[in-house]
Amino acid sequence: MLNRVRSAVAHLVSSGGAPPPRPKSPDLPNSTSAPPAAPPQAPRSPPARAGSGSAAPAKTVEARASFSRPTFLQLSPGGLRRADDHAGRAVQSPPDTGRRLPWSTGYAEVINAGKSRHNEDQACCEVVYVEGRRSVSGAPREPSRCQGLCFYYWGLFDGHAGGRAAEMASRLLHRHIREQLKDLVEILQDPSPPPLCLPSTPGAPGSSDSSHLVGPQSCWSSQKEVTHESLVVGAIENAFQLMDEQMARERRGHQVEGGCCALVVVYLLGKVYVANAGDSRAIIVRNGEIIPMSREFTPETERQRLQTLGFLKPELLGGEFTHLEFPRRVQPKELGQRMLYRDQNMTGWAYKKIELEDLRFPLVCGEGKKARMMATIGVTRGLGDHNLRVCSSTLPIKPFLSSFPEVRVYDLTQYEHCPDDVLVLGTDGLWDVTSDCEVAATVDRVLSAYEPNDPSR
Repeated sequence: MLNRVRSAVAHLVSSGGAPPPRPKSPDLPNSTSAPPAAPPQAPRSPPARAGSGSAAPAKTVEARASFSRPTFLQLSPGGLRRADDHAGRAVQSPPDTGRRLPWSTGYAEVINAGKSRHNEDQACCEVVYVEGRRSVSGAPREPSRCQGLCFYYWGLFDGHAGGRAAEMASRLLHRHIREQLKDLVEILQDPSPPPLCLPSTPGAPGSSDSSHLVGPQSCWSSQKEVTHESLVVGAIENAFQLMDEQMARERRGHQVEGGCCALVVVYLLGKVYVANAGDSRAIIVRNGEIIPMSREFTPETERQRLQTLGFLKPELLGGEFTHLEFPRRVQPKELGQRMLYRDQNMTGWAYKKIELEDLRFPLVCGEGKKARMMATIGVTRGLGDHNLRVCSSTLPIKPFLSSFPEVRVYDLTQYEHCPDDVLVLGTDGLWDVTSDCEVAATVDRVLSAYEPNDPSR
């Protein structure tokens, strides 16, 4: 298994390709396609690398015809069959046609080891043009004042319980990000602080006199400072939520079953934004140093958030679960005894007297890769899963699953980078069997085998 992972990482850093025209797909409501634009010159920065591994256990089986792989792989029918071959488990990467994915992107994937019938992961690599929706002042926009923005986009979507949620996210999430950025084009190009309010109608003032609504001792003594960077972070966060809402609306008509973890990278105006909702991981390798750009969201890492929700809304537990955590399952014979526990406010442990309601199944159980929420799912953030129920129950799990990502920002202008610096994205299928240091060492070993000017590097 480890040899296949190393082979995949080796393919990851040494292969690329050009995406062919993408098939037409449902776009966002009331959205229009952006005009084509030549991508801007990429700055000196770490090239993006994407790696994909195994997916979570599936609970439904998709039709054979629905199996698909990222379009930039340019797979022939034979290649598609090899990508779906559990016995061979071939490493798939874009063909070396001389035309490369943006920023020397490399990609490799290996089908999971029989955990589901098909590979449920998806990936996306795009250069997206954003045309401003309106002027900040509300006046008609002068074409010469704003030329729009381009952002680079990479996404990994680790599907579970079916591959359709991951496939849908790979086609549409970057379009949601584009829509959220349309109101920000002129603001992001203006070095002055973002305006507090945007006009609701053309020609309307940006703000109104509301001093009569504020008392003389108001705590609002000054305006809170908001940065351009935080506007981009907010746009990405909203895009994830809107993508999840679209999945909820279309889950019946388009049979969007299951869900997916999402790891997305956006490069815009000199900064790299890494958004993670799930248990995938991103690292930057810079001059041999490993810089974490995400953290995994699992029942263990989000225990307190889940327990707090169960405490505040006990109806979500359905009388089947307790929000308290115990070192192991409480037994009926232990009623009245004192056992170690912790609640939503605790990081340490204490003793409590076992009562009847403590016999319910814990909201979070297990540890490590065996940790589960509501005894069903091993991740706590992602997209989809709107139909997911507790095993042998009708209790919905979605209220505890968050679609909001954690977004970390890396300013490329603050560092000097060499050609060996890379950004590595991988699903848990990679990180479960290898470490950050092993991946960094493999990348360094493969890159050092090529001459600096070798186009295949």
